[in-house]
Amino acid sequence: MDATEVGRVGAAAGSGGGRAEFALPDRLPKSYRVRTEIEAILGELHEGDPVPSERDLAVRFEVARETVRQALRDLLVEGRIRRQGRGTVVSRPKMVQPLSLRSYTEGAISYGRVPGRLLVSWDDVPADADVARDLAVPVGTSVMHLERVLLADGERIGLESTFLPLHRFADLRTSYDPTTSLYAAVRAAGVAFGRATERIETVLASPREAALLECTTALPLLLLHRRSVDTAGAPIERVRGLYRGDRIAFEAHLDE
Repeated sequence: MDATEVGRVGAAAGSGGGRAEFALPDRLPKSYRVRTEIEAILGELHEGDPVPSERDLAVRFEVARETVRQALRDLLVEGRIRRQGRGTVVSRPKMVQPLSLRSYTEGAISYGRVPGRLLVSWDDVPADADVARDLAVPVGTSVMHLERVLLADGERIGLESTFLPLHRFADLRTSYDPTTSLYAAVRAAGVAFGRATERIETVLASPREAALLECTTALPLLLLHRRSVDTAGAPIERVRGLYRGDRIAFEAHLDE
């Protein structure tokens, strides 16, 4: 639908002084129609089943291969399908992680996945203004920084950067295995989580982040910011987590 058609739709919706109603365009992109048809095919397949080739789909739907390619590209980004060798197969369902004070390990296990972590870096760094504010320390204070790749059944699913106040958790240096749950280690140290504030947005990966997550820089990522405090309100952590949008979703339970 071109700009003229958009204008006509808007004018028609708002004419007569009544309530303006949204009108769908008469002509949707071919790739959208093809994508809908492919989604119907995927609904009849199982995880790991091969998806018909671009050529076969183009013949079936009587469209150009580029149209099919665009539809498949959208489904690939959403995680409905994945590349395997020279072909494409149906992906497993996304892992759903609850937004709660449970650890990543607990969430993955509850979803039937095997959690894991790869250590990228673990060192002490000077707190910048944002970290200092969230951890309630002066700017420039040394804080513990832990960066890890999160795994689910061996697949890279997230990249987590955690800052901890060094004066509270210096003993983790000798007692903690960074490939295991950090929350379990914090609780074992006698610290109880009280509450957390989280903010989620979407971003694209930097080349470094894409390499660590084994994805392209065009893949949408979920960026999660978290600040956790203990039951007395003292800061525990500041977290910046990047998660592959094709492999994980977040879920919140709301009460009135």
